[in-house]
Amino acid sequence: MSKIKNFLKYKKFDVFLVIVDVYWTYRIHVLFYNIMIIVSSFQNGGNRMAKLVEFVPNFSEGRDKVKVEKIVDEARKIKDLKILDYSSDADHNRSVVTLIGSPEAVTEAAINMAKVAVELIDMRTHEGAHPRFGAVDVVPFTPISEVTMEECVEIANTVGKAYGEMGIPVYLYEDACTKEDRRNLASVRKGQYEGFFEKIKDENWKPDYGPSEMNEKSGCSAVGARVSLVAFNVNLNTSDLAVADAIAKKIRHIGGGLRYVKAMGVMLEERNQVQVSMNLVNYQKSSVYQAFEMIKMEAKRYGVSIVGSEIIGTVPMAALMMAAEYYLQVENFDINQILEKQLLD
Repeated sequence: MSKIKNFLKYKKFDVFLVIVDVYWTYRIHVLFYNIMIIVSSFQNGGNRMAKLVEFVPNFSEGRDKVKVEKIVDEARKIKDLKILDYSSDADHNRSVVTLIGSPEAVTEAAINMAKVAVELIDMRTHEGAHPRFGAVDVVPFTPISEVTMEECVEIANTVGKAYGEMGIPVYLYEDACTKEDRRNLASVRKGQYEGFFEKIKDENWKPDYGPSEMNEKSGCSAVGARVSLVAFNVNLNTSDLAVADAIAKKIRHIGGGLRYVKAMGVMLEERNQVQVSMNLVNYQKSSVYQAFEMIKMEAKRYGVSIVGSEIIGTVPMAALMMAAEYYLQVENFDINQILEKQLLD
């Protein structure tokens, strides 16, 4: 009987791997098709690409859908701007919106969406599992086509100045940072909303824009320019947050793990499960599949397993291709083998 149980156990695992393979392959096809449609719609004269910037604002509201829709509605009004994705998480109490458009369009969207967000979101009553220090918590800009990182830094400064004029203390981070110790978002946001009432009084943490005192209702904002990252979360079949915290410490760079991975443990109250929440800030050097496999390996020491994963916002197709190549063991795979690419070329 025990031999039969072990046989079935391994067969179930094989079925799980097949499901993973099919899922990632499907995501690659759908994602690539959508990206090609979006990018081609921004072409000028059919050949030269338009100037495109990706903009991924994070708002500290993930439970009130009406409020989230009012914020996103501001983006819907803007020409030369497309909403690629937006999602809300009640446990994190956070919404992430991914948009792409001209430099002028993303600048307008960043300002208009923030005006609505600071009106609707009150940080004095905010609770959630995700670190945060403001209503318009994080606002990064990423160059996509015909745009330099320097231009994204200029956009970040324009938006930061506008937020400051709204009465929000603003910190520039990543490539837009004015001090090296502000490059890392985690360093900037350390202390979170509650701790910033004291932190902002330190001369070393004087905001780049806006008042030098905490905005009680809206908190602070981090505005930056950076390369594309992958927000990747992995769920475990346990409700013990200490397990997720321990695994997160093992896999992130600061704990001796993957060089370009930032990770933390999060409790998913609605599911009664824990999650290892990650940002892969360089998916080419610290890949999605490497993070997934390392979590799976570390989970074994605690007798738990992975029950699911999710990607927040959009993801570069190459990140999914790398995962598919690894799990399917595809040899000499080339992007031109993807059907949708051939159809849209």
